[in-house]
Amino acid sequence: MNHWLVKTEPETHSWDDQLRQGTSPWDGVRNHQAAANLRAMKAGDLAFFYHSGAERRIVGVVRCTREAYPDPSDATGKFVMVDVTTVAPMPKPVTLAAIKADPALADIWLVKHSRLSVMPIDAAAWKRICKMGGMA
Repeated sequence: MNHWLVKTEPETHSWDDQLRQGTSPWDGVRNHQAAANLRAMKAGDLAFFYHSGAERRIVGVVRCTREAYPDPSDATGKFVMVDVTTVAPMPKPVTLAAIKADPALADIWLVKHSRLSVMPIDAAAWKRICKMGGMA
């Protein structure tokens, strides 16, 4: 199983929206690297649910339940989406500031490529962030 981080503006699709829906499409990605990451996601992979914008924090965990398929909102036909299903809220949201303050997390994509909306998270970083958020 691989681990990921998916970002959303809370005004567009918040954790509360995700909780209400249970399963939702992760659509609207128009960056080629982020789209490649969506294509690499497999059913069963877990992802941190990250609120970008003013919040900048991991607020929950979702599971990929449908692998990449065409995003109907993309007129070019080049981009894909996946479906994600709610797993659990992060008991203690983990802020970007806390992640940046941890030397063990200095090389993760969230720190190095902060503008990317879908990114891989290595196993050691996943475990560390889960512990930070009270999911140990």
